[in-house]
Amino acid sequence: MIQAVIFDMDGLLINTEPKWQELEREFVARMGLLITPEMQKHTLGLRTIEMIKYWYHLKPWSNPDFEKQEAEIEDLMKEYYITKAILMKGVLQVLELFKQQGIRIAIASSSPMMLIDTFLNRFGLQEVFEVKHSAEFEEYGKPHPGVYITTAKKLRVHPSSCLAFEDSFNGLLAAKSALMKAVAVPDSLHFHDQRFAIADLKITSLEDFLKKDLQSLSAN
Repeated sequence: MIQAVIFDMDGLLINTEPKWQELEREFVARMGLLITPEMQKHTLGLRTIEMIKYWYHLKPWSNPDFEKQEAEIEDLMKEYYITKAILMKGVLQVLELFKQQGIRIAIASSSPMMLIDTFLNRFGLQEVFEVKHSAEFEEYGKPHPGVYITTAKKLRVHPSSCLAFEDSFNGLLAAKSALMKAVAVPDSLHFHDQRFAIADLKITSLEDFLKKDLQSLSAN
């Protein structure tokens, strides 16, 4: 039985993933590496510093300062959160569904807590999410399951009684590795990626998740 639902944030609840991808391409271009959206599928869902280190190990640059570069990217993202980002389709609808069913709601994101709070404050959702947890507090980020396991502990719910929502494969792998049921909501570019077959359900938008889906996932 599903007792709690845990949401990823970027690209799932808020339309920030394209901006993250844009900033990533701009950053690595300054480091002398040109990348494509197809290449970026390997870094989707990673913490910012892990994304930076991923490209550094592929093509090292001189005088790396990972923490400074991480802060620069995340400061740019905060401004985007405040001024331009909008909710993804179906967010309020699906949150209301879980609220009506008495299911506890949490966030487990690779983004820092600063951005999680920026998101929740901007859209007045602080009271909706009982628990919020960032992978910045974990030894390893997604696809390691740590952020999901800790979130379940904070909820005082066994991971097997949690349902996770993710838009990236790295996030989906983290949720499944934590023994949770998981719904994948990939963007159009990655929707047909065969790796998403490990999800318990795959949908094109949060709008598509209905009460019958919750009942089916709870029964299995």
